[in-house]
Amino acid sequence: MRLALYVTCLVDLMRPSVGFAALRLLEATGAEVVVPEGQTCCGQPAWSAGDRPLAVELARKAIAELEAYDAVVIPSGSCADQIRNVYPRLLADDSDWGPRARALAGRTHELTDFLSAVAQLPAMPADFAGTVTYHDSCKGLRGLSIKDQPRELLARVRGLTLKEMADCEECCGFGGAFSIKFGAVSTQIVDRKCDAIAAAGADTVVGGDLGCLLNIEGRLRRRGDETTRVLHIAEVLAGEGES
Repeated sequence: MRLALYVTCLVDLMRPSVGFAALRLLEATGAEVVVPEGQTCCGQPAWSAGDRPLAVELARKAIAELEAYDAVVIPSGSCADQIRNVYPRLLADDSDWGPRARALAGRTHELTDFLSAVAQLPAMPADFAGTVTYHDSCKGLRGLSIKDQPRELLARVRGLTLKEMADCEECCGFGGAFSIKFGAVSTQIVDRKCDAIAAAGADTVVGGDLGCLLNIEGRLRRRGDETTRVLHIAEVLAGEGES
């Protein structure tokens, strides 16, 4: 199987270690993994902001770069949701790009879903000594039904103990531009998330969307919490986040 790893803008610019961890996990499945050099934004920010022409332009660009692969794997529920669920609607009336969007959508997977349901990785390549609590991102949970997959994978990591936080499915307050336009509301939402993390008593908070994790980590540090680690699930599964 020849896979395209779509690393996402945030991973590329803010935490490349997530991309390397995802690459290591995918290569462990025995697949040939390619990181297309021309990949850029999936168009979600433009779509969310109401800039349909730019969203269409970026969708067509991504489709052209990714459609030749057997599957596309993304370490982000939000970007995977954009390609799987938004592209087919965005290009539905285009006789050329509509079918191509639907075909790509059917071969696009969020990372944990691919590892759990498609590749069925026999074992995790690393140990993790400590306790974690998992945050369910909105797009992954509600757009792609990503819920059991990350927990099933975490349960197979040697030494790891999962402690569920209260309201783990509640938004972290990021929401892309939402956190910028409605900063005060976003802060109240992320404070609720930070309270839940603290009450869970875990060493590390883990999630599948880097935007959520950056928002949570930023607020934890501003609240004075310098010890709780914040890691993407790819980093945990691949051992990249082990200290």
